[in-house]
Amino acid sequence: MTRVLGLVCCRGGSKGVPGKNIKSLAGKPLLGWTLEQAKTSGVFTDMAISSDDAAILATAKDYGANIIINRPAALATDEIGSLPVITHALAEAEAAAGKPYDYLVLLQVTSPFRLPSDITAALEMAKNTGASSVISATPAKDSPYYTVLEQKADGSYGIVKPLPDGVVRRQDAPACYALNGSIYVWKTVAYKNDPKALYPDSRLYLMPEERSLDIDTPWDFTVADLLMKHLSERA
Repeated sequence: MTRVLGLVCCRGGSKGVPGKNIKSLAGKPLLGWTLEQAKTSGVFTDMAISSDDAAILATAKDYGANIIINRPAALATDEIGSLPVITHALAEAEAAAGKPYDYLVLLQVTSPFRLPSDITAALEMAKNTGASSVISATPAKDSPYYTVLEQKADGSYGIVKPLPDGVVRRQDAPACYALNGSIYVWKTVAYKNDPKALYPDSRLYLMPEERSLDIDTPWDFTVADLLMKHLSERA
């Protein structure tokens, strides 16, 4: 039987939206939306939460997380990236479970509009393709060939990528995608050997714009709250 670990990582000291991980979104803690989606997907052997905040850990337990990981202070600073946190959480979860996992699925709490079926489909893509990782993404609104500029050393601006020879229309330029942060799936053996997001054999799991909203600012939270209430009323 394939063993799959679900993981959410929530730091207590959110700067953009203070307390956002357990702030009420359409009547439910933001964290609760992701954990309910994880439970409904039915794919996880265990569901782990990594946090330095007691209230976040308690909320996660209320919503079904069964492996509670107290994140060390050294891994809860503004300077720490996500990979050391994930590596620590995976090791702690495997120690708690007493055996390793075949797959690790990281779910970003600030992406509450994914569907349980997105989680299932991303994991199935990883299994069916044998990819080291599968990452959720959405078609990019902005193109590095047409609309994204970079500032050069002399202060001037230029398009990030030159058009390939023969391309004159935007629709003929290479397709570009934006990572939406919602779902990351890893083969644990690949992650342990080389902890990173993208490998040469990685695949993208594509999601539409309406399920790719990432909450980073107070405005994002306001929009997400209104949208979630609207969707709940229509359900």
